[in-house]
Amino acid sequence: MKPVPLFLSILLCVFAASCGGSDGGGGTLPTTTVQALPLPGPYEVACSNVEQDFTRVGAGEDAESYWEGAPSGNGMPRYATDLLADPDNTLTVSVTAPQDPGIYGDYAGQTVEYVVLVFYPTTDDNPRPDYELPTRDVLPHMQTGSAPPLFADGSAYPVVVFSHGLNDSPISSEKYISALSIVASYGYVVIAPFHGDSRFSDLKIDDLGDALGVALNLENFTALEAMRPLAISAALTLVLEHPQWKDHVDAAQVGGFGVSMGGETMMLLGGAGLTTSYLDMGLSWERITFEPRLKAAVGYIPYFGQPVLPAFGRSQAGLVGVDLPFLGISGTQDKVAPIALTRTGMSRLEGRRILVALEGVEHEFDDGSTDDIFTWILTFLDAEVRGDTDALQRLSTMGSVEGGGDDSVRLD
Repeated sequence: MKPVPLFLSILLCVFAASCGGSDGGGGTLPTTTVQALPLPGPYEVACSNVEQDFTRVGAGEDAESYWEGAPSGNGMPRYATDLLADPDNTLTVSVTAPQDPGIYGDYAGQTVEYVVLVFYPTTDDNPRPDYELPTRDVLPHMQTGSAPPLFADGSAYPVVVFSHGLNDSPISSEKYISALSIVASYGYVVIAPFHGDSRFSDLKIDDLGDALGVALNLENFTALEAMRPLAISAALTLVLEHPQWKDHVDAAQVGGFGVSMGGETMMLLGGAGLTTSYLDMGLSWERITFEPRLKAAVGYIPYFGQPVLPAFGRSQAGLVGVDLPFLGISGTQDKVAPIALTRTGMSRLEGRRILVALEGVEHEFDDGSTDDIFTWILTFLDAEVRGDTDALQRLSTMGSVEGGGDDSVRLD
């Protein structure tokens, strides 16, 4: 990482001091404790074809580096498409970055390919075997060849678009695979592109030093951030229009679920403005896109920035006017995506907003809070995406989930 010039360090310290402000959220918060939902849900789950030839992974390499878009040690580009054994029957989509170097840096005008994975409700007797990955994780009842999805019934299911964390992929962790499966087991078709973030930048935001590094290399990092919602929208269109899928998805019921930077991605889909410069103390931010098909979204440990690196402009001003209903679930000990920044940002939202705090949780998936996390997520999606009246009523008074970790509402 480059050394940080003194003037920039001073500027960012001043910027950090200016990023407080009112976080709203006055009034009485709900306190009703609800029973945890059973996990998984009532449906068996299957997934689309992502068959791969792992003999292409060279000595000293791993498949995860391809899934995440990390270049090789000698700088050669790598991505999930390089491993596909059946590309003609794997869902992929291409996205061309707008001709805007201020946002997209070196990638302005370039076309980038994305692999897309879909999880969906299937029959109890689906005969297709699970697909084992070299990590020993498995993908459930994966399609092979040109065989169509084997849906549980003839319904048109609600959709959830999923955005994973920075420099990750939907299959890099058993936690992701489990999350996709749990949501699909409650009757959702879950669409998850491989963002391949490392193709754009290898920066990480794990501490203040990395945040300063991002500030010094912002152009390609903003390209990474801005391409994510564009990829989500393209993947959604692909599935909604695909002959094997279109009759089994409900385009009028689309929700979102993002983890870490995936939470930021959900906000950008809702029309939020992304910080584009820190040399003017974050006054420069720009709206990237707006996805009108998205009815509501959830963010688990959602990344709203850091004190010197707010995601949505100074004092999170880029969130003013965003009316996308949003559930944020944050850990009180999260140093990567601090709950204080999330609360400030969510207080700017004009739609329904609920911030749930997981006491003592850091920037990770907390196993002890699994039932809490998915009860919140599924109740919110059922209420805001499906319009389920029981879920709407339950959500209106819901303050915590019985058992598990220590969860409570901090903003409503």
